[in-house]
Amino acid sequence: MRPAGRGGRAQPPSIPEMEKFMEKCSAPLRHADQVWPGLYLGDAVIANNLDVLKEMGITHVLNTAHCSWDCKGEQVVYGQGIHYYGITAEDCPDFNLSVYFHTAAEFIHSALSDPCGKVLVHCVLGRSRSAALVLAYLMIYQHFSLADAIQKVTMYRPICPNRGFLKQLQDLDLDLRVRWKFCNIF
Repeated sequence: MRPAGRGGRAQPPSIPEMEKFMEKCSAPLRHADQVWPGLYLGDAVIANNLDVLKEMGITHVLNTAHCSWDCKGEQVVYGQGIHYYGITAEDCPDFNLSVYFHTAAEFIHSALSDPCGKVLVHCVLGRSRSAALVLAYLMIYQHFSLADAIQKVTMYRPICPNRGFLKQLQDLDLDLRVRWKFCNIF
């Protein structure tokens, strides 16, 4: 994938380009990986292990598979020491995950604004739904292009958002590019 600074390319990478780049990821798949300072991308196994989350210092959990077969999380499970936000998202290309891009990014940003804040964003496997929302956070709050966000995350964790999520992220990238250019005019 070619580097794509926010003002550089006119278009985000194509879906096949993104998929090809993500397939080349050589990072090992673990239960959780820190992909940005204080931001962890993981699976349901780690999310269901309260002792390990406490050892990691996790203060916030964003569950993108709330109410799914293996994602039991809710505020009652985590107690008062961990803030919980659950999104009931299906991992299918037709699901509109983009309606959660800004609220999820805001939850992550708010958590990371606390010097002690650490966030686990997870779904069942930690590769599609949760990865898409982490990419959206990096684009919205850290001003990454989609290509740069994918490159950053795949340095630490293999991801593979489904094609529908990748299309929604492309649309977000285009929208943010327009906003960024418009803001630079004034």
